[in-house]
Amino acid sequence: MARLASGGRHGLAQSLFQVGGNLGSSSGPLLAAFIVVPHGQGSIGWFSLAALIAIAVLFSVGRWYAGHLSQRRSRAHFHGVAQPDMTRGKIAFCITLLVVLIFSKFFYTASIGTYFTFFLIHKFQLTVPQAQVHLFMFLGAVAVGTLAGGPIGDRFGRKYVIWFSILGVLPFTLMLPYANLFWTGVLSVVIGVILSSAFSAILVYAQELVPGKVGTIAGLFFGFAFGLGGLGAASLGQLADIKGIDFVYQLCSFLPALGILAAFLPNLETAINRKR
Repeated sequence: MARLASGGRHGLAQSLFQVGGNLGSSSGPLLAAFIVVPHGQGSIGWFSLAALIAIAVLFSVGRWYAGHLSQRRSRAHFHGVAQPDMTRGKIAFCITLLVVLIFSKFFYTASIGTYFTFFLIHKFQLTVPQAQVHLFMFLGAVAVGTLAGGPIGDRFGRKYVIWFSILGVLPFTLMLPYANLFWTGVLSVVIGVILSSAFSAILVYAQELVPGKVGTIAGLFFGFAFGLGGLGAASLGQLADIKGIDFVYQLCSFLPALGILAAFLPNLETAINRKR
């Protein structure tokens, strides 16, 4: 539905769609620190009001979508343009590369989103509210990066956003486990902004790679994203119990090195590029 409403600016539409979730995730640590911690688990029930509002909004969006189903029959409007010289083997190879890049991004994100507060409490003896504020800073940076990644991909090409987002964050992830508290905060914000710009670019790139399969590609990559995030949280937690939280961050700091694989992705022509 975001792609249908994009007016051709697919990256921007995907970023706007995702940034809503990122803003909700980033506000979670603050709400936990200043509402749930002092008032108990029962206060969580009040947040169900947000879900009720979302139901009403999505009901309206569903009615809008039903009125625009006829536009799906227009291949040029909805499905995109087939890419030249792309065999099934090349497409499968590119999809595999993108899945590996998703793996590196979401495993690292799981290490921050799930265990960053424990890392800060363990290393710097912060209180729970103080650690939650640092997590909020990281997740807020993720929202900013998500919003920026789509439009930049529309303008300069999605391959370059993917490459810079994952490989470009490597120097900062390598420094994070050894930084003091001040630079840990700075580095976490930089990492959040850069790393989060990749997903909308990856998703739209894959949709352009396989035109006509918008829903299939979205389901595939969102499924991998959530699945890998869950597996990452569980496996890294077990590793932290065995080796310690410091070892987890030292190990995960090398994951963005997989971004070098983006060099093997072809440059796809899009309708937007041809109109310039």
